[in-house]
Amino acid sequence: MAGNSQCHQVTMLARQWLRSGLRTWSAARPMLARGFAAEAEAPAAEAIVPETFKQDWKKVAPNYDLPHFPSEYMAARPSVPTTLPTKLTVNFVLPHEFEMQAKEVDMVIVPATSGQMGVLPGHVPTIAEMKPGIMSVHEGTDVKNYFVSSGFAFVHANSVADIVAIEAVPLDRFDPEEVRKGVQEYTQKVSNAKEDLERAEAQIGLEVHSALQAALGATA
Repeated sequence: MAGNSQCHQVTMLARQWLRSGLRTWSAARPMLARGFAAEAEAPAAEAIVPETFKQDWKKVAPNYDLPHFPSEYMAARPSVPTTLPTKLTVNFVLPHEFEMQAKEVDMVIVPATSGQMGVLPGHVPTIAEMKPGIMSVHEGTDVKNYFVSSGFAFVHANSVADIVAIEAVPLDRFDPEEVRKGVQEYTQKVSNAKEDLERAEAQIGLEVHSALQAALGATA
C-alpha cells in the first residue's frame, strides 16, 4: 500500500507540474531563446525546472531521479549566413546508411506530396512530406536521380537540407520489365482483395510501382 501511495503522490506531483507549465512558460521563453542563439558555439538550452518543483520532488520521491526534459537534449541552432550561399548542403539519410552526408550541391528536387519541390541555396525553412517519385540531385552538369518511396525533407534557414527516406534507389538500377510486371501483379491484388487490410497493402504496392513506372517512362 505504501508503494501505491508513493506512486500516487509522484503522479499527482507530475500533474501539478504540467498544470503550472503554462504559468512558467512566459518566464522561460527568454532563457530558451538564449539556448537557440544564432552562434553555432552557443550552449544547448538548459532544462527550465523551478526550484520549488525540485524540492517537492525530493520530498515525495527521494529515491527517484529528477525527470529529464526535452530542452536538455536540444542543440544550438546553426548560424544563418548573412550572404546567400552558393551551395546547398545535403544530408540524405536512409534507415541503414547515409547516402549523402554534408554534400554540397547546386539544387535538389524532391517529390513532395504538393508537387515537385526544388530546393536551392537560401530556400525558406520548410518541412515537406515526400511521396513515391524521383528525387534528383544537381551538381553542376551532373544529375543523379533516385527513386524514393516516401519520407520527409527538412529545409533549414542555413541552406542545409536533411532528406530522410524510407527507401531510395538510383533510378538506373531498375528493370522496366520487372516494374511493369509489378504493376500488373498489384493491380490484380487490388481487384482480388477480400479484406480492407489486404486491399490497402495492395494499393500501396500499386501506387509505388505506378510511380516508378512513370519515372522510368515505361508503358503498361
